[in-house]
Amino acid sequence: MRDDNGSTRPARAGMAVAARGVAATIGGYAMAAAGCALAARILPLPRVEATLWAMLAAFPVYAALALWAFHARSLVRVTAVVWGGAVACSGALFLLGVRS
Repeated sequence: MRDDNGSTRPARAGMAVAARGVAATIGGYAMAAAGCALAARILPLPRVEATLWAMLAAFPVYAALALWAFHARSLVRVTAVVWGGAVACSGALFLLGVRS
């Protein structure tokens, strides 16, 4: 591939952007959804209100994760934070069990 200056650009840079895009869209959604479910489970409110507040908080969290995924310097850090956070929230939710 050649850019506007006529120099070649490695395909690796394009793959890094694609990996950040996947981490931002899919991983950010997974982390926001798992965090939303966990927050709805642990908030000391009635179920409906806890779910509402958790869902409202998930929107800016998802947007912030998506923006940060392209701002961070290290792709490894982005992957670790986004996917690690999703796994951690899901694991904590699994350990808490069903709310009765």
